[in-house]
Amino acid sequence: GSQGLRQREDGQDARGGLVSIKVYLAGPEVFLPNAREQLDIKIALTKAAGLIPVSPGDLVIPQKPTRHEFGLAVSEIDAQLMDSADAIIANLTPFRGIAADTGTVFELGYMCGKGKLAYAYSNVADDHYARTKAYYGGDTHHTADGRERGPDGLSLEDFDMIDNLMLDGGVERRGGVMVGRGVPEAERYTNTEAFEECLRLLAAQS
Repeated sequence: GSQGLRQREDGQDARGGLVSIKVYLAGPEVFLPNAREQLDIKIALTKAAGLIPVSPGDLVIPQKPTRHEFGLAVSEIDAQLMDSADAIIANLTPFRGIAADTGTVFELGYMCGKGKLAYAYSNVADDHYARTKAYYGGDTHHTADGRERGPDGLSLEDFDMIDNLMLDGGVERRGGVMVGRGVPEAERYTNTEAFEECLRLLAAQS
């Protein structure tokens, strides 16, 4: 198993076996109309892989006087859940644009900063460069400095990576894997094949 796993106390359970990995399930599923159903599917798959799911969708937040205070309470409890986990699997499927959900991106960075195991996936086959080029409708050009730029003058990032280099780099430099897999558009936020691949890879480290 990985030497980087954080174990509880002596690293063993009451029977002397290794404690299973607690994995924080990050992604934009909470915004789906069938959020509870999709979260429950991922929780069940995580358990079936021999891992312990930590799902932000399971939060019960007491009501607060204002929406802002409620948002702060959600943020605080999410951080506590991440602190309790040993690893993260982040759904970086593009969300409302060419890049991943910003909350998920923060959570991945938080977990990487804590030195925890990190895996991520995307259900879109096109890499970050291809998606950015499509955003400009293919209207890009190379300038004297050798950079490819859009009509707004902004350069394109081209590193054969699924998303921004800091996301791919954050995962891969810590021994994790970024899994990219194209699925039908109607299944973009519900297909679990890439997620299940992350589960298999993470479970193999236990």
